[in-house]
Amino acid sequence: MATSKETVTFLLEQLAPLDVRAQAMFGEYGLYCDEKVVGFICDELLFVKPSKGDADFGAQTIPAPPYPGAKDYWLVSGDQVGDVEWLQSFIRATADALPKPKPKPKPKSTKGS
Repeated sequence: MATSKETVTFLLEQLAPLDVRAQAMFGEYGLYCDEKVVGFICDELLFVKPSKGDADFGAQTIPAPPYPGAKDYWLVSGDQVGDVEWLQSFIRATADALPKPKPKPKPKSTKGS
C-alpha cells in the first residue's frame, strides 16, 4: 500500500519546526532533516534510520525493514508519532548523529571545439 500525501503532511506537521522535508522516491517517501536522510515513510509507517543518536529511542521502537530487502530501521508506532516532543527529539538526535551529506559534484563544463 502506497503512503498517502495526507500521512506525509501529518508527519511533517508533527516534526515542525525542525528543518524536515519528504521526497517522493520509488512510490514511497524519504524523510530528510537538515538535508540528511533520517528515515523513510513506507506503507503509511515511519521508519527511522539507525544511528549513534538512537540510544534513548531505539528501545521504544521495533526493528523492521521499510521495504523488502532493506536493512532494519526503527519502526515508530502510532502512539510515538502522536508524541510530538518524543518524535522531534528522536529525529533531531538521528540527524545530529549522521554525517553531513557529501556535496554533489559540479557538472563538467564542455568547451566548444
